[in-house]
Amino acid sequence: MEVSVLNIKGQETGRKVTLSESIFGVEPNDHVIYLDVKQYLANQRQGTAKSKERSEISGSTRKLGRQKGGGGARHGDINSPLLRGGARVFGPTPRDYSFKLNKKVKALARKSALAYKAQDNAVIVVEDFTLDSPKTKEFVAIAKNLKIDGKKTLFLMSDTNKNVFLSARNLQCSDVIEASKLNTYKVMDADVVVITEKALGIIDGILNK
Repeated sequence: MEVSVLNIKGQETGRKVTLSESIFGVEPNDHVIYLDVKQYLANQRQGTAKSKERSEISGSTRKLGRQKGGGGARHGDINSPLLRGGARVFGPTPRDYSFKLNKKVKALARKSALAYKAQDNAVIVVEDFTLDSPKTKEFVAIAKNLKIDGKKTLFLMSDTNKNVFLSARNLQCSDVIEASKLNTYKVMDADVVVITEKALGIIDGILNK
């Protein structure tokens, strides 16, 4: 699949690149996409929720009333979950939500996500660019030139371009990441994926191992 390389003014440079069939032309696998997205979201969870158990409540351990003959329930101490200010039954405890996925599964998920974007003609290749200073106005102008303003866009750069990253940071509809940190969630979450020429080579090297 050949696509034209554009510059940041939205004009064709006269060059074309071939999107690798082994990445952008694979048959998408929905299940591995689900697994990779699930792992990504699970890894974002802190897992620090905690409530006090009965043994952790600060209160007297004196038995409130006699065992029998009181005409009511048999209560233990004031820390009982049944009483106001008592402990919580089966409350949350700190835990790790992350789980393991095989490398081949993750690679197939990313290929599948990119293949879906290619099928929807939602992949744009631009020549490598940088910004002299972090200016959101300049980044918005680039999006307008590429006719993607108003769309949720993922920019895949070849390296950490601080000025480009800072320029896009305040825009809710744009995200900029390094190609080496490509993940299925961000690709699927975007309406359009913009890839620089060098970043395209990095993606080929990572996913075609």
